[in-house]
Order: sequence, then C-alpha cells, then structure tokens
Amino acid sequence: MPSKVEKWKDDVYGNEIREHLLEFAEQGWESIPEDEHDAWFERFKWWGLYHQRSGQESYFMMRIGTPNGVIKPGQLEVIGDVAKEYATGPADNPEFGDAYCDWTTRQSVQLHWIKLEDIPEIFDKLESVGLSTQQACGDSWRNIVGCPVAGKDKHEHIDAWPVAEELNETFKGNDDYANLPRKWKVAVTGCDEGCGQGDINDLAFEPAEKDGELGFNIRVGGGLSRKEARLARDIDVWVPPEQAADVAAGMSGLFNEYGDREDRFNARIKFLVDEWGPEKMRQVLQDEFVDFELETAGEDMRDQYTYNSGGNEGHDDHVGIHEQDDGNYYVGLNVLVGRMGADDTLELAELAEEYGSGEVRLTQRQNVIIMDVPEENLEDLKSEPLLEDYSPEPSPFMRGSIACTGTEFCSLSIVETKNRQVRYARWLKDNVELPADHEDFHIHLSGCTASCAQPQIADVSLRGMKTRKDGEPVEALDIGLGGGLGEDPRFADWVEMRVPADEVPGAIKNLVNNFKDRREDGETFRDFVEARDEDTLADLVEPEETDYHDPYMHNTKMTWYPYVEDDDMQSSPAPTNGDGEPLPSDD
Repeated sequence: MPSKVEKWKDDVYGNEIREHLLEFAEQGWESIPEDEHDAWFERFKWWGLYHQRSGQESYFMMRIGTPNGVIKPGQLEVIGDVAKEYATGPADNPEFGDAYCDWTTRQSVQLHWIKLEDIPEIFDKLESVGLSTQQACGDSWRNIVGCPVAGKDKHEHIDAWPVAEELNETFKGNDDYANLPRKWKVAVTGCDEGCGQGDINDLAFEPAEKDGELGFNIRVGGGLSRKEARLARDIDVWVPPEQAADVAAGMSGLFNEYGDREDRFNARIKFLVDEWGPEKMRQVLQDEFVDFELETAGEDMRDQYTYNSGGNEGHDDHVGIHEQDDGNYYVGLNVLVGRMGADDTLELAELAEEYGSGEVRLTQRQNVIIMDVPEENLEDLKSEPLLEDYSPEPSPFMRGSIACTGTEFCSLSIVETKNRQVRYARWLKDNVELPADHEDFHIHLSGCTASCAQPQIADVSLRGMKTRKDGEPVEALDIGLGGGLGEDPRFADWVEMRVPADEVPGAIKNLVNNFKDRREDGETFRDFVEARDEDTLADLVEPEETDYHDPYMHNTKMTWYPYVEDDDMQSSPAPTNGDGEPLPSDD
C-alpha cells in the first residue's frame, strides 16, 4: 500500500501546489484546515517551504535553490532585502540577532520566520531576478551541487557548470520528474579536488577521461541519513557532457519507476543499489531508460582528490584568496556555521559589486566566495571591516565548523546546534592548539540522525542525543572520529555516546592533546584514527568539564524558542496573523 504521503501527493503535487499556496496566503493562516495541516505542509515543501516546529505555528523556513551555489550579480542584494523585510520573528537570537541568511551544506539559502501571508510578495521579489524556491525541498530534484568555482577554477579538468546549469533547466519544474518516491540529490564536479561531494549524493557526475575525451563517470546511491550512510557506487558508465542530461533523466526515471513508495524510510536509491547491485543498476538503465549504448567507465581522477581528505593539500574548501583561470581572483570567506545577518549579506553584495563582478558563490561548507576580483583590488577588499568577521584566513576551528538548524526551528532536531557550535569553535580557538601541519580540522554538529550537517564525513562528528547528568535530563552528543572524503572516503567511527554537551569541548581538547602526543611523524588525524580500534579511540576522547559554559543544556526541544526567558510552550505568541500579531486561542 502506498504511504500516506503518496496519497497526499496523488491529490495535489508539483507545480499545481503553487496555486493553492497563494490562495492560502491571500486568505491567511487560519484558512488551512487544521485536519489537513500535515498534508499541506508536506506539499508546501515542493515550493521550498518547511513549517517550523511546535511552538512556532504559522511560521515557515524558506529555502532558495541556487544551482551549484552560483548567485548571479543582483541576486544577493534581493536575498538580503527579503531576509531583512520578511525573515523577522517574534524573538532575537543572542548570537545572530534577528533577520539572517543561512548558507547550507547543499549550496542553497535558507530564511526563517517567514509568514504565509508574505509568500506572494517574496516570490515576486525573488523571481524578478531569476531566483526560485521551486523544488528546493520535496520529493523531486533538489538543488544541484558541485565545485563552487566551476568554470573559473585553474584546477578543473572539465568545466562542470554548463552541465549543472543544463540539469537545472531540464529538470526543475519538469512534470515528468516532479513526483519521485523521495528526494533526488545530484552532484556534478569537474575539478581535481573532488569538492562536489559526489560520494554522498544519489547521483554523481565525476571527471573522467575516455579515449582522450573528457567527460564524467557515474556513481549512484550515496547518502548519509537514517544511520544508514552509504558511499555512491560506481556503475561502470562514462558519459560525454552532451549526454549527461539523458543519463540523468534515465537514472531519475529508473528511481521513479522502481523506488519504494510504500515505505518512505526505504525510499532512497541507495537502498535500491543495495538490493540490486551496481551491475543490475547499469543493465536496467541501459535496457529501459536510455536509447543509446552506454560507454563503460573512463579513467577517473579520484587519485587527485584532496577535498576533505584529511590532509592539508590544495585549496579544497575554497576559503582564502585563489587565482582564477582568467587571471582574476576569488576570495573565499569563512561564515561560522553558515549564518550571516541580513545587513552583513547586503554589505557582502555591495563588496562583490565594488571589488568583483557582483557574483557570489556558496560552498558545501556553508561559506561564501566573492568572484572575479582583479589583483589590484585585493588589498582594499581585505581591509574591509566585514572581513574581520568573515575572514579569508580563519582559525582551523572556525574554518572547520558546520552545524545544522537544530532545535531553534527544526522539528526533527534533538538539541540546539548553531549557537552551541559557535561557542564550541570560539572556546577551542582560545584553548586548543592543533599541530602546525593541520590547518583543516572539521567538526560537524548535527541535531539528529537526519545528518543535515554531514557529521559522518568530519574529523570530529557530533550527533544530538539526550542523557542525564546530576539526576537531571540534559542535552548530549554522540562523538564520532575520522570521517572524510577524498580518494578513499570513509565514515566516522562512533566511539563515545551521549556525552553531556558541556563536556564535549573538554573531550575534543583531550583528544587533540592525545593525538599530538601519540602520532607518528607526519601522521594525519584521519590516519591516526583509522589505525586504531574504537575502544582505543574512546579512551583518547576523555570527556570532562572545563570553564566552557553551555547555556542550552536544558531540553530545548520542549521550548517554543530556546533563547528567550519565557521559553515554555504556553508563552509562545504563535500562531500569528500576517502582521505577526497572535491569533485568538481556540480554548
């Protein structure tokens, strides 16, 4: 039997949702029948809208898709304006204030506290400059990711941007691919760093050479969620750029036909690859979904991959100042946990126009890049006050920090994340010294097993849990070690469970000190972890209290907003009308 979500989708889904969404927006929050909330909230995702969690009724997160992280000239200013005017909630965040943009691990933009009644105006503003929320969420093609400097990178084998752009134009809004069994995540990369993270996507195009021609090898079935992490599998297919869209159509068509629509937990292509194996996957693709002979895989460039490989080679996270292939430069800025205030976003847009071409790009490490900066503009750009907060030369602990949305807004998260990881990074910067040869050290904090912060591919992986301390329930984190990508990707080993959140910085400090004391000459942290079993690693973690203070130890999931003094659910002003005024209670 199809799942209840499939039944909702049978009634209304895809592009047609927009008409209903705009009608609800015109009539107001209360026009959505209460017994149909779950169905409509599921459908709204297709247009980039997630209803926020309990206690924040009537407010939505809005996701804007920016293919390959490319924000064209004029678009960032509109994003900042929309954030400032509409992403304003009933309470301030103590670290970030009010009205901010979140840059995501899939090179998209997220705004919070969006009211239903404002959506038509927001859509108009975004679409006036070529931006859209279409299929930013939902069971369809998601935002296409890849090397953020594609087309301008000195280190790429093949320009992947035209392919990513073609895929976006072909499949976004295409009714034939609008209603898949579950989300469909695609990565396209042509660089020698491997920063497209193809290994953790449903479908990956990776640079490869075949008979002297550059194109892409195909991998299928990667993903991190549900404690069921998989690396994408090689299906022995190579395609030239002009056939990439045809193969992508075939693979997503295969998923549409054979993906599980009865069990949403099993409705990802990684499980179909588990069941069939790569050989059958290739054969079914050939026999049923493409009308030309598939080429066997070419010679890949994976031996050159340095992105998140555990070493310190290359320019893999794109933070810093790097020369483009045209002689200009791009300047990658570190945005701690990917959150930037609306005013800072508008200032970034001004700097991109003043010193570069106006184009800004987003990375999968939640950072931003100013593109096309002439060499003579670099010093003036570096002296801008904004770069004091968003540095091109950050501390490794700042540079390596990633966090998901957490209990601030997300109904799935178990713990607070963004503010906590900011506090962790600052404390570690001041109290822990990495070996001199370790400029990169990745710490990813995910609030639950959905893995939006991609914890399994970090040096130190943190995953939200609960525990008891001194007889009281407190927020806690599982700790994993040694994950990463590169030529030989591996997932983190989970070595310590349910560590109280205020003991995690001490655990990381002790871990780093033990690593420095015991490492062989030149041994990387990832190699150090891989050479030891889980029991030995657990002994090296040693959680302990320090002078680090964590103000979010209470059960933030049970609050309406974790940072306000009156945070119990009864104090919530939600739901509100279009003016942000509380609606009368039904009691």
